[in-house]
Amino acid sequence: MEHIKSIEQFREQIKSGVTVAVFSADWCPDCVVIKPILPEIEKEYPHYPFVYVDRDELIELCQELDIFGIPSFVAFKDGQEISRYVNKERKTKEQITAFLNELNILNK
Repeated sequence: MEHIKSIEQFREQIKSGVTVAVFSADWCPDCVVIKPILPEIEKEYPHYPFVYVDRDELIELCQELDIFGIPSFVAFKDGQEISRYVNKERKTKEQITAFLNELNILNK
């Protein structure tokens, strides 16, 4: 998963095709819980590039996108947001894959 270091890099990454952005932070207990399952999820959905956005490194981007709870998943297609899974709850693999399965339906 590519680690996004700037807003410009983020905009470049999402400008074409579908990209799933994972908003997270190292200090977040719920983010730490899902971190080990993210590589599995990436393998199960190889048609979506995933990018990692550290909330603390890119707080302005998170504010712009109204990302208040982490971990959060936001899907973009050709630079536009098409779906999001954003809340303050701890997320399970099943919940994340359900979001991605819905994204598959939206993207057809």
